[in-house]
Amino acid sequence: MSAKKTKALILGAIVLCGVVSASARADQDPPEVRIGERLSLETRFSWFAYRHPHRADPVMEWTETTAGRIKGPFAGQAMNCRACHLVDEQGGARGGGMRTYADFARRSPVTTRPDGERTSVRNAMQMVDITVPGHGLFHYDGQFASLDDLVRATLTGRNYGWLPGEHGIALRHIAAVIRRDDGRGPLAKEFGGAYEQVLTGTDRSIPADLRLPPAYRIDVDHASDAQIVDAVSRLIAAYVDNIRFARDASGRHTGSPYDIFLKKYALPRAPRSDESALAYSRRLRAAVNRLRQPRFVGKGDGHFRHHKQAFAFGPRELAGLKIFFAESAPKKSSAIGNCIACHVAPEFSDFRFHNTGVSQLDYDDAHGTGSFAALSIPTLARRERDYDAWLPPTPRHPHASGRFRAVVARNRPGDADLGLWNVYANPDMPAPQHKLNHLLCAHACKPAAVLDRTIARFKTPILRDLGDSSPYMHSGRYDTLEETVRHYQVIAALARAGRVRNPAPELRHIHLGKGDVSALAAFLRALNEDYE
Repeated sequence: MSAKKTKALILGAIVLCGVVSASARADQDPPEVRIGERLSLETRFSWFAYRHPHRADPVMEWTETTAGRIKGPFAGQAMNCRACHLVDEQGGARGGGMRTYADFARRSPVTTRPDGERTSVRNAMQMVDITVPGHGLFHYDGQFASLDDLVRATLTGRNYGWLPGEHGIALRHIAAVIRRDDGRGPLAKEFGGAYEQVLTGTDRSIPADLRLPPAYRIDVDHASDAQIVDAVSRLIAAYVDNIRFARDASGRHTGSPYDIFLKKYALPRAPRSDESALAYSRRLRAAVNRLRQPRFVGKGDGHFRHHKQAFAFGPRELAGLKIFFAESAPKKSSAIGNCIACHVAPEFSDFRFHNTGVSQLDYDDAHGTGSFAALSIPTLARRERDYDAWLPPTPRHPHASGRFRAVVARNRPGDADLGLWNVYANPDMPAPQHKLNHLLCAHACKPAAVLDRTIARFKTPILRDLGDSSPYMHSGRYDTLEETVRHYQVIAALARAGRVRNPAPELRHIHLGKGDVSALAAFLRALNEDYE
């Protein structure tokens, strides 16, 4: 369901196996979005459901958090999209809360199977607003050039329990679930009946609000397995594409204290049609710096239902805003966050890829200071000579080591997560290469020269509503915003000293004192909103 219109379990909706009653919705999303939501909740697509159709996947019994476990919302079932991209399923649970299509774990769960893997390599990136206009590359390492590709690969990949050599089996199983659905389950009762009927879309008994437009329909009886999985992927992608933070009729953000502060003072709230996000951020900074006796946001301007903080934008938040937007300082003593170098307003992401030093710190924590700098990483020519030794498994190379897209562990020296390095110039991942070359090269790319510049680079996350997406960074390294801000103090100093391997150039320009941490954290909390 869209972020504009929102799911509403908390508003007295009838809950049946994690499904929200349609009668509880004040507004209706388009049919393709609602059917996409149904498919995101479907728990029969995984390898575990294929091999053990009458058993519960143990990984679904619990929702892992940084503080322990809470009962899983899909306990007794198998993997689905929402196990890692929660919204309100744990809203009332002790130790839970609302989520922006994220989970509570440092690394997200994957389907149980005998290979012993229990989590993915990375933290679940929150999904709200991930399809706002940008370069259109998805996942932390930019592996996918479209949302459809991402969804298809997830349904047939290791998160759902499928190994790279099992792609065909995965397609057959998912298609079989669609074909054999008898319309008796709670999802079917909630969302229009059996899949065959709903996806074909021509039966007049289908409610109008669930009747798919022709572009999303498929003749299940005559379609191939791959065509059915493609149709499923398009629908889930349509659902994700409709997930948005609160905006007004003009498309300007309205949900956070920061947004109300801009509106209250008639400050620019979005870029002009011919203006880049960075240029807008700089224009906004200049307007803020001209303010005299600003009118702050307080009790009378709103309240939070899901965040344990006042709905406020006061002097502390304003100080943090100025640090966040500062690229230089009028006095040596002034703080420079240089945050807008990567986190441009109004989405607070440039949707590009940067190395903020997280992979280095993770690796050095396990193997000693300087270990990441000494890690042997092959040249492009060496990598091309032996794909299996270096790159992640794919259907073409199902036995590849994946050593550089791996969780760091003391007992596995050499295993690291190099992010974009795994994708760039990877012959098994052709789809994103054109966009990556455009991002990485001013002119024609020479991959052999560019590859080293991709080491440990990851996609910039959106900073809105961070209160609903902790822990932070791609490895879930930090639990709090204060810890995250302190990371930039540390890594900026290391970058200036030449002690970060392939650092983002922007890091060297960050200058924060101890007292700046709380101000920046206060500003980031002012970007929270009641997403639901």
